[in-house]
Amino acid sequence: MIKRAVLIVLDSVGAGELPDAAEYGDEGSNTLKNIYKHAENFSLPNLEKLGILNIDGFEDLKKSDSFNGSVAKCNEKSKGKDTTTGHWEISGLILDKPFPTYSNGFPKEIIEEFEKRIGRKTLGNCTASGTEIIKELGREHVETGNLIVYTSADSVFQIAAHEDIVPLEELYNICRIAREILQGEHGVGRVIARPFIGEEGNYVRTGNRKDFSLEPYKDTMLDFVKNSGREVCAIGKIEDIFVNKGITRSNHTTNNEEGIEATIDLIKEDFEGLIFTNLVDFDMIYGHRNNVQGYADALMYFDNKLPEILDNLKSDDILIITADHGCDPTTVSTDHSREYIPLIFYGKNIKENNNLGILDTYASIGKTILDILSIENDLEGISVKNQIIVSGK
Repeated sequence: MIKRAVLIVLDSVGAGELPDAAEYGDEGSNTLKNIYKHAENFSLPNLEKLGILNIDGFEDLKKSDSFNGSVAKCNEKSKGKDTTTGHWEISGLILDKPFPTYSNGFPKEIIEEFEKRIGRKTLGNCTASGTEIIKELGREHVETGNLIVYTSADSVFQIAAHEDIVPLEELYNICRIAREILQGEHGVGRVIARPFIGEEGNYVRTGNRKDFSLEPYKDTMLDFVKNSGREVCAIGKIEDIFVNKGITRSNHTTNNEEGIEATIDLIKEDFEGLIFTNLVDFDMIYGHRNNVQGYADALMYFDNKLPEILDNLKSDDILIITADHGCDPTTVSTDHSREYIPLIFYGKNIKENNNLGILDTYASIGKTILDILSIENDLEGISVKNQIIVSGK
């Protein structure tokens, strides 16, 4: 009997354009395949043993018909291609309309109310790269104390500030105020604190980023696990994405290395329930900056750590590796891409050499986890428990 699920989200590691990708400007995107094709000296031997290249669409890269897990790729039924939408759908919530985006900046009345409530003026209010806008406006921000506000193709309200000018706790409180304002029709998926340090010409964003998401509108997979009396351990930005809803313990790691080590430490513990990890570097550091080799190196780092993760799994654990959207670093765009996500199930009780094809929704992941843990729920999605568990287990 499986008592614990270890769910690792490789943030933005998409598995090929969705049928409606062209509507989002993402035709031709395939994050994982394009890294295989464009990065130097790239391979993922441990993920390949689990079957990542046996997922539909990777036939031209496949090295073996034999693999140690059950695999699939998942269609996104929600509208959008952002972090919150992807994680919520994985956890059983399907959005019938996307979070609002603001390609021309936020409405005047929103900015005016924001400035009034925080007692500071703002700069920017445009669509921009986070690294570029602090180069452009960093000096004026440092001189005036005015906050840098910007967005992207995603549903985000981002606030950049130098840590010496706006202390972190003040910046976080400012983000909480923005979150209070941005509700209803202006309810963006996330308000994001983007602190930076350094001198003009050498500004650098720090690891003190913090996301302030909308609270899920109904119970997710996390709530069902928690309400069953089991642990829900969140690693990385999971606590932000779900606003701590349904979480019993959290570790807000700031990079992949920390997230992987924290996950391994939790796996070594003895408890029942869910470990839910987001590894953010693929997306935040490499995908959005079109850094193909950096993205490839980060994937190979995870792959090198994978044997340690597998070695520490208990006999009644199941490991699930997936993503939340794409962010193809080989395309002109620096934004997320509308893609299928890869899905790997692995464990002592999981079938090997088992390809499930294409699942209708990311929500099948949360539905399957709850089914395996024997937790009654009303989540959307279809469980594939009976297709992946070894008969008699």
